[in-house]
Amino acid sequence: MAQKLNSQQLMDLEAKYGAHNYHPLPVVLAKGKGAKVWDPEGNEYYDFLSAYSAVNQGHCHPKIVDAMVRQAHELTLSSRAFYNDCLGPYEKFMTEYFKYDKVLPMNTGAEADETALKLARRWGVVKKGIANDEVTIVCCSGNFHGRTITIITMSDDPDSYANYGPLTPGFIRIPYNDTKALEEVLEKHGKKIAGFLVEPIQGEAGVYVPDEGYLKKSYDLCKKHNVLFIADEVQTGIARTGKMLACDHENVRPDILILGKAVSGGVYPVSAVLADDEVMLTIKPGEHGSTFGGNPVACKVAEAALTVIKEENLAEKAEYLGRIFREEIKKINSPMIELVRGKGLLNAVVIKPTAGKEAWDVCLKMKELGVLAKPTHGHIIRFAPPLVITEEELRDAIDRIKKAILSFTA
Repeated sequence: MAQKLNSQQLMDLEAKYGAHNYHPLPVVLAKGKGAKVWDPEGNEYYDFLSAYSAVNQGHCHPKIVDAMVRQAHELTLSSRAFYNDCLGPYEKFMTEYFKYDKVLPMNTGAEADETALKLARRWGVVKKGIANDEVTIVCCSGNFHGRTITIITMSDDPDSYANYGPLTPGFIRIPYNDTKALEEVLEKHGKKIAGFLVEPIQGEAGVYVPDEGYLKKSYDLCKKHNVLFIADEVQTGIARTGKMLACDHENVRPDILILGKAVSGGVYPVSAVLADDEVMLTIKPGEHGSTFGGNPVACKVAEAALTVIKEENLAEKAEYLGRIFREEIKKINSPMIELVRGKGLLNAVVIKPTAGKEAWDVCLKMKELGVLAKPTHGHIIRFAPPLVITEEELRDAIDRIKKAILSFTA
């Protein structure tokens, strides 16, 4: 039998043979169940990142895994050159679940964002009458929608866009959480603007929760100027923030809804774009596609994953446990804690460097104590455990987080 590799050997293999486009926390995951993961040596950890909210239903949820395995024995891929017996029922399931006329299935969040941009541009030309080379999309500072060339054009983070030029034209970036800025750009350029793309909460920016009413007012401004309101709910959707969609907190129904990550419970790459006929049917056969989009395994996995969300009341659970998390973290008496913010079980702690120690050091200490999280933008720690975590497990993890922070300030 082949010798089982230890954590250090596995990390060394990635360093030698893999591209160096990530800087992971020094921990190797070999097994996961529910809200917990284990390394090759058998050490147990609470997962407080959930694969960037892809694993909302918990690691290796048996109902989702069973759906994948059953379908994998029947048919894995047909491509869209032919019909398959899973796609139609899945599309019916998705449109009824999220209440849209049509769904366009893709695989990754970035692909779904790209698809939404194409839909908005096509609608802008075909329905709004914008000249093809003048179509404009409005986006927000601090955004993160993926890593494709077009998507990084929207970013104001040099790590995302620097030295990848030439970038894609057709975007105007405005401040996030600023309806006045949106109003001004719509007043000035509205006739050429097809859509406004926004994250209801900016996850990668450090769980930046906008002011209450921001989404609704932005939506209303878009309606006034005949502009599509496009919501990227890849990370905030599927019960993470205490509602099925983060937009539900303000009763906003996006013209184009972008989903990914937890659509499959982290079991398989599945993303989706939903819209009504007026938008979706502007794309005709042969004008957009994906070999793996809507494959049979993806369809069955997504149906199972979204069914679990409702069966286990995970949105309500996220709302309840999120309040506990924020209340308890705010009680920690430490100069390192500058700010605690979030919604549901998508939360962040802004860390103030203290005695030469920063957010990365806190995460390393938490790892020693059995809790895994990772900094974003150097000084913010995002906390997003699987929604299946129990209250007892959550409070245990909070105690460990508290111990880690206080170890630098005691």
